Amino acid sequence: MNRKLFTVLATAGALAMVASACSEEGGQQEEGGGDVETPDMTIAMITHQAEGDTFWDIVRAGAEDAAAKSNITLEYSANPEAGEQATLIRNAVDQDVDGIAVTLAKPDALQDAIDTAKDADIPVVGLNAGIEQWEEAGLQQYFGADETVAGEAFGERLNEVDAQKALCVIHEQGHVALEERCSSLEETFDGDSETLYVDGASMPDVSSGITARLQEDEDVDYVATLGAPFAMTALDAVEEAGSDAAVATFDTNRELVGALESGDVEWAIDQQPYLQGYLAVDGLWLYNTNGNVSGGGQPVLTGPEFIDQDNIDEVAEYAEEGTR
Repeated sequence: MNRKLFTVLATAGALAMVASACSEEGGQQEEGGGDVETPDMTIAMITHQAEGDTFWDIVRAGAEDAAAKSNITLEYSANPEAGEQATLIRNAVDQDVDGIAVTLAKPDALQDAIDTAKDADIPVVGLNAGIEQWEEAGLQQYFGADETVAGEAFGERLNEVDAQKALCVIHEQGHVALEERCSSLEETFDGDSETLYVDGASMPDVSSGITARLQEDEDVDYVATLGAPFAMTALDAVEEAGSDAAVATFDTNRELVGALESGDVEWAIDQQPYLQGYLAVDGLWLYNTNGNVSGGGQPVLTGPEFIDQDNIDEVAEYAEEGTR
């Protein structure tokens, strides 16, 4: 898939600490605002984060830094259940926020809530998930990686290392971005590819699922996980199964750095989640204060990019700080 790549450069002028609390809907909620002399506004970021998924800590860090820079009160909430995520969107509309940033992991379930926000003249942008659906959903802008390109690149990398059979582990069934990663990997991979569904909210389930499949099929020589926490669990599962399979992944976090440095995890495809959070908030601020819309009708791409043993030193420092 060919897409124009639009690069947006943003510099944070000030950082602020933010307070956090749990939302009544079971998701996490966080508020923060800066002290700079810009118009006050409130922006809601509503994601499909599951409890314990550290990927979203990086997204939130970017959103918080953008909010601190521009005197924004950021209200972060999350729920992995699409119906509950839709409720969080409606709650933000009721609060009359100045903008909403939302992930479209399961876009059909969110459409009515998004339409409610648009009817209230609240600008809505997308991030992280929904690159194929954001325009149809009527979102104003989108910030994220091209999952088709990422999956295809992963498959090609498997060819380069002469992999024969890959196990692609999806930790949330029905998540459009995750499904696209595995299907695109299969398109370019010359070997065999199999998809394994696990419950990403339960690491014991992830571990036992991978272990059992590796014990059943000794031909699997690569395990492809779709998130950094699951890569670390996959390493343990490979050992438990007595398998020789290698592990590679999508996404990064602080814990993955050591595994990339040692070569225990072969590579990671980075989508720069910090940038997604930052640009989503900053994009809404720019629209509300100056009428700017980023991307020219196309998604603003934040990835993909390979990180491996050869270049991990370039991002290790930032990963330790929780921004890569």
